[in-house]
Amino acid sequence: MADQGATSGQGPNSGQGPNSEQGVAAMEARAARRSSATRTLLVLLSRYGTIVGLLAMIFFFWLNAPDIFLSRANIINILSQASLTAIIACGLTYALVVGEFDLSIGFVASFVGLIVTGLMAHEGLPIWLSIILALMIGCGIGGINGVLVTKIRINAVITTLGIGTMLSGIGFTYSRFPIASGIPRDFTEIALSRPILDLPTPVLIMAAVLVLLWVILNRTDFGQRMQAVGANIEAARLSGIRVDLVKILAFVTAGFCAAMTGILLSALLGSGTLGAGDGYLLDAFAAVFLGSATLKEGEFHIVGTLVGVLILAVGFNGLSIFGAPTHFQPIFKGGILILAVGMSALARRYAANL
Repeated sequence: MADQGATSGQGPNSGQGPNSEQGVAAMEARAARRSSATRTLLVLLSRYGTIVGLLAMIFFFWLNAPDIFLSRANIINILSQASLTAIIACGLTYALVVGEFDLSIGFVASFVGLIVTGLMAHEGLPIWLSIILALMIGCGIGGINGVLVTKIRINAVITTLGIGTMLSGIGFTYSRFPIASGIPRDFTEIALSRPILDLPTPVLIMAAVLVLLWVILNRTDFGQRMQAVGANIEAARLSGIRVDLVKILAFVTAGFCAAMTGILLSALLGSGTLGAGDGYLLDAFAAVFLGSATLKEGEFHIVGTLVGVLILAVGFNGLSIFGAPTHFQPIFKGGILILAVGMSALARRYAANL
């Protein structure tokens, strides 16, 4: 009887074992599904958070200023404000793709803007020749940066900052005062004309530069080499890629885009002013690093840079519409950069730990 009682007493316990194991397994499965869903959400946030933020900004400004914000005139105004920043930021993107910094781009834009107006006003050169020479100067400065970084092995931050500082001094030596007289009217018309679809010429040039640089970076062997150098320089060198040449050409591209920005800025202002383009340095870096938090995880790319530029342009435009003081712009610029990049980094970190 005792044995039967013991046996009968064991029955429930023996029945609970499998049920208990099944319950634990079900709980683990639910936890795994929740963890997977959370990881997916965080990955989506890290890749698309900036785009969602841009759309949210557009919706907010449209909701509060429906008759102004999404009007055709204001959209063209936003694109015009974004055009110069986009051009110089795309050039900077190339330098960052290969793992280098270029702190001279703002100085190059200012210097070239001064030189191109001086070539027309002081030297009497025609517009087309002045622009070509100015672009060549920008490429040359980028090439010097690249050679100093790759051949002399000077840190890119030190090199480009030093070159930029020298350009300020050389520009001041060339002309201590803004060059405003003697500039042909046809030159200023470059920035003011609207040849296609009522879009300003700088917007059209921005579109052409974006498409060209995107194609080179993503659809050519050279672009693949650039990405390989940025991903793993030693592996790229061992695979036969001429790393130094790739980096030099990336700096040349940054110099070219900075020079293009300086030329368009001078045409827009109707004068060559030393220091006029210096502010584009921070704008370009903010746009590029905002773009690195878009679509790809921490990678620099042209589409992301464009999204970053649009975030800044839409934000500045919205602040202007609502009458915010101009000193709010750098606050917004720094805050949105820290927020976007910080949230993307946190999302990637948590997703990796799940």
